[in-house]
Amino acid sequence: MDPRIRKMMSSLSSDVGFDFSLTHTAAQVNLSVSRFRHLFKSETGTSVVQFVKALRLKKAKELIETTPLSIKQIMTEVGIKDKSNFARDFKKTYGASPVKYRHKFQSEDDETPTDMAAVFTNK
Repeated sequence: MDPRIRKMMSSLSSDVGFDFSLTHTAAQVNLSVSRFRHLFKSETGTSVVQFVKALRLKKAKELIETTPLSIKQIMTEVGIKDKSNFARDFKKTYGASPVKYRHKFQSEDDETPTDMAAVFTNK
């Protein structure tokens, strides 16, 4: 993989909450926007914008699973501004809206200790 693309993928992955600018990102590796987009797509198979969106959704999913932050706070943390686009993209990617995903995820966590307790009490 081209070292410039690897560098930008690492940089983009390290801080998903940044205010993304294709112009600024391309300039960081001394490429025109057009050349950067072409090179990124040919090296990764996805566009830069899709890559950033996937990173943000993945980070949002992690935060939903591991923190008590509100969905609005999570959106701010990962750099997403539009709630309806976020909900639509999250649902398309993970099969449930962020709120329903959190509820489902918490329900699964709540069942595990109960099931384990039943295993130990039924000796």
